[in-house]
Amino acid sequence: MYRYFIQPQLNKYTNTLIGYELLMKKKTPEGWRPPLHFSDIPSHIMAEVLMATTLRLSLKIGSVSVNINRTQLMNPEVRKAIIKSQLQLRPLKLVVELTEEPGDEKWTNEEMIPLINQFIDYGMDFSLDDVGTGENKLDHIKPLVPMAKEIKFALQNFKEKFRDPDIESKVVFWRDYAKEHNLRLILEGIENAEDDKLADSLQIDLRQGYYYGKPHLLKIEDDDDVFDEK
Repeated sequence: MYRYFIQPQLNKYTNTLIGYELLMKKKTPEGWRPPLHFSDIPSHIMAEVLMATTLRLSLKIGSVSVNINRTQLMNPEVRKAIIKSQLQLRPLKLVVELTEEPGDEKWTNEEMIPLINQFIDYGMDFSLDDVGTGENKLDHIKPLVPMAKEIKFALQNFKEKFRDPDIESKVVFWRDYAKEHNLRLILEGIENAEDDKLADSLQIDLRQGYYYGKPHLLKIEDDDDVFDEK
């Protein structure tokens, strides 16, 4: 059984909730666990759960973000579910986050661009997740930037801690790149007060991470139980 967990995204400077990210997990004997790869989720299951989840959402927030990888983007069933979900969510805005996963290398930007534009035509925002990682390094994603409203830098994708000078310099680079291209930057993976303080010093307002709130189950059925939410 698959379900979406939701995690808050906030503007630290105004102390306001700006949206939620939907994070898919699978119920296992050990508890709710994220799939190793999002592409492991059958497309019809993702479509069904996404539509059921957005139908239940009545959150008074600006946006709800959903992750898809390149392989899922190329799947007509998944795209149809995302479009239907946006229609269900209005006036809330759906943000489609393009994530980076192994095995997505075969899909070209040229193939993806018209499909991303279709989402935008339905009023959605497009976000580049995991920037600076794998296929989402700058040279590869440059053609997608003109369509994006947002980029996300995920601290959890790196072995080094945020306070590591190399990671800090990467965050500064993407902060400046976002400003130059008029993009929102959300810094993911803030885990403690030290991370929070460092993000303050770098003047990054939009954040997400365990320090601000762990993902929690959004029930679809009344008997969806909550246990061991790793």
